[in-house]
Amino acid sequence: MQAIRSMLLMTLLLPAVALANPFPKGDPRTGEKLAREKNCESCHVKLMGGDGSAIYTRQGRLITTPQALLQRVSACSAQTNAGWFPEDEVHVAAHLNNKFYKFK
Repeated sequence: MQAIRSMLLMTLLLPAVALANPFPKGDPRTGEKLAREKNCESCHVKLMGGDGSAIYTRQGRLITTPQALLQRVSACSAQTNAGWFPEDEVHVAAHLNNKFYKFK
């Protein structure tokens, strides 16, 4: 009986856990490393005129959903010829989400 209760509880909680992380296959540490290796911050400094991280925290920011974040990471990867695979882009999006966006 206890096993059935435990299984039922896990089944009920699983969707909540999935919703809590919009990038479940992303590794934020790997994403941070990839962004650092490609020196993403340098482009953001040029765009923002100083603190590059302001691009993520500014008023009226353009990225308002996890899907938009992943699309933006993919576009940046293409524009800068970063050479990231789709799974790399998910890692970077997971990193940015953990550090700045906090999407659930």
